[in-house]
Amino acid sequence: MIVLKTDRELSIMREAGRISATALELVGKAVEPGVTTAELDRIAHQYILSQGAKPGFLGYGGFPASACISINDEVIHGIPSAKRKIKDGDIVSVDLGAVFEGYNGDNAATFAAGTASASAMRLMATTKESLYEGIKRAVPGGRIGDISAAIQGYVEARGYSVVRKFVGHGIGAKLHESPEVPNYGPEGRGIRLQAGMTLAIEPMINEGNPNVKILSDGWTVITTDGKLSVHFEHTVAITPNGPMILTTP
Repeated sequence: MIVLKTDRELSIMREAGRISATALELVGKAVEPGVTTAELDRIAHQYILSQGAKPGFLGYGGFPASACISINDEVIHGIPSAKRKIKDGDIVSVDLGAVFEGYNGDNAATFAAGTASASAMRLMATTKESLYEGIKRAVPGGRIGDISAAIQGYVEARGYSVVRKFVGHGIGAKLHESPEVPNYGPEGRGIRLQAGMTLAIEPMINEGNPNVKILSDGWTVITTDGKLSVHFEHTVAITPNGPMILTTP
């Protein structure tokens, strides 16, 4: 069931989104060679708590941290560790969310540590731009497939591939609500978009083929060919005036 949000609920989600976005911004500023992924998680955790919110990921489905931190060929759901230090040239995907007054914010971005390769920077730029191409299509009267097709078309035209095993989702009182928001598929298909819908749009884009697998920890998803993957995400509300990004600092 798709839950349409009231103006009051959207106002709360904007605050959840602000907290999530600011936490992500703070973590991004701390991404540099030598820092551990556990330290990045600590920064996110402490900021979210300081705002009177709760980390949305901590304990969700048994996940043991407040942020998913995935490096290089890791696509999503990387588990932070005090033993893992970021290296110069790594690209670091951070996915996190906050729960404020019962409503979720959810966002992600990929950051370069030190000096990343030109090819990594191009992949990062393309993935981020594809997110905004998808958001443009989040308008009343459109279809979920319009968002999906915009993302897929943008990245594939530039030689990259779209992860199919994992997709975006509705969001609100629950972190994952209906509908699913794939990053691939034909335009004009899927459910009709309505004002009051809130979506987590999140392209996960691979440098090589789209195939992924889950490691033995039960969480970390990696590319099967060992090539880079990038992840960007915003929580977006569909309004009569067009899409409104809720995850802004």
